[in-house]
Amino acid sequence: MITRFSRGALPVAVTAALLAGCTSSAGSSDAAYGTLPRDGSPAPTRPVTPASASSEGPAPTAAVDPALRPFYGQRIDWAPCADGPRVDAADEPVIQCGTFKVPLDYANPADDTLDVAVVRYPAAQRDRRIGSLLVNPGGPGGSGVDMVRNDPAQFDGPLHDRFDTIGFDPRGVGLTTAVNCLDDKDRDAWVTADVPGAERGRVLAEACQAKYAKVLPFIGTRNTARDMDVLRAVVGDQKLNYLGLSYGTYLGSLYAREFPDRVGRLVLDGAVDPSVPLVQQNIEQYAGYERAFQDFAAYCADQDQCPLGRDRAEAADKLADFLDGLKQKPLTTASGRDLTANAGWAGVIDSLYGDEKARDSLRDDLGLAMARGEGDNLLARADGYNHRDSEGHYDVSADAYAAIHCADGDAGAPTGEALRAAYAEMAAEAPLISRHDPSLALFDPDCRAWPFRSAEQPGPITTTSGATIVVVGSTGDTVTPYAWAENLTAQLGKAVLLTREGDGHTAYNRSACIRARVDTFLTDDTPPAAGTRCRTD
Repeated sequence: MITRFSRGALPVAVTAALLAGCTSSAGSSDAAYGTLPRDGSPAPTRPVTPASASSEGPAPTAAVDPALRPFYGQRIDWAPCADGPRVDAADEPVIQCGTFKVPLDYANPADDTLDVAVVRYPAAQRDRRIGSLLVNPGGPGGSGVDMVRNDPAQFDGPLHDRFDTIGFDPRGVGLTTAVNCLDDKDRDAWVTADVPGAERGRVLAEACQAKYAKVLPFIGTRNTARDMDVLRAVVGDQKLNYLGLSYGTYLGSLYAREFPDRVGRLVLDGAVDPSVPLVQQNIEQYAGYERAFQDFAAYCADQDQCPLGRDRAEAADKLADFLDGLKQKPLTTASGRDLTANAGWAGVIDSLYGDEKARDSLRDDLGLAMARGEGDNLLARADGYNHRDSEGHYDVSADAYAAIHCADGDAGAPTGEALRAAYAEMAAEAPLISRHDPSLALFDPDCRAWPFRSAEQPGPITTTSGATIVVVGSTGDTVTPYAWAENLTAQLGKAVLLTREGDGHTAYNRSACIRARVDTFLTDDTPPAAGTRCRTD
């Protein structure tokens, strides 16, 4: 029910260290970010004191479970983020940081609590402010704090004029009870080792259970949707206004199902079809990767100095053979790390998230690897895919990706004849790109050893909300196929499909036409006409 990171969507820089020193909503210095104990237990319970909602919006009136009223009644003590960007003319803070509290377990809200990290980019035109716009960059595992904190200018224009842009880290992500199961050294081995997918899944599951057994049962999209409703109330909004990308479309859809009377203006870009089980999602996504892989190889064969030769019919097979051959003969790099088959494939797949603009640089990097045995650039691409920085440090997104994915997974992996049929379908739809490790392709992430499951099951999401929801799909999206956007639109009932014609994952930052129609909907509550189609810039 979830998709991979929204690479190529709104830019997300991974510099969470700059956030150190943001102020807690609890107003106590011991509640600073990063204080979660290393054993993975939740932050210590602290009382949640009811308070008036933000003075910048009306108090919520929707009925709330009495046991949850203290959470809905709290307020965030916004403060400038440490070392945050500032407006030169007035030297005023651009981004404000804080936290708010949610129950670890919504069934027992009087027990342990979590501090959810949040940032705000205040509306530029305060006299015309509509309210808040919550954003999610995808994943699962993407940081909404980083999304807003590191590049607030991406929201400049009508959205920044009229909304406080709010980014938050879902539970298990970034600065909110981050799940970080493997250290950098172990993760280096884990992401590059050419071992079967089941073994990789077992190693990660055991490491996560050892460190985060108390938290993992409560990490999942349904709980995040409930956290998002608390945040809606805490910032003083009657209705939720929301822009979700990739996995963020599933989060937004689930919110619309759980809180139909609180749906405001929702935009779901790069839509996930929640009725498709995880294994089938992987088959359909890998089919998209296969098409992009074949298209790149054919393009390369038409160019001078293509390391795949000039025969379009053979180019893709030649590239797959080279990447698979790294199992037996990995390439050593200047750093001393090896370019393994798993890393080589990751580097190429990362490039398939984008569009044709990335083809020439990928061709050049493959030329260095194939003709000269220099795998450094291709390994750097794999590092980008795996969120490894130049100092060898990984962010925590990969573990959050698995923890949320597996919590939201279906009733269980297929077995017997169903498993054989799934492998056969994967081989038919993605014969080259899944050949390296069919189990890694079919089970991504591999949740078969994961110890925890939520109650969520694959199935259509419906909502009784009377609000119009805008679903955005791209015809050439390899990560979230266009058919998923069509299906989600049909499931949500009163929804409108907005189409971008072109390649690449998500649409908002790839088409001025899409951006204008999304901005108009969010600011004026005027949805695009049914059947609207836009070109890629």
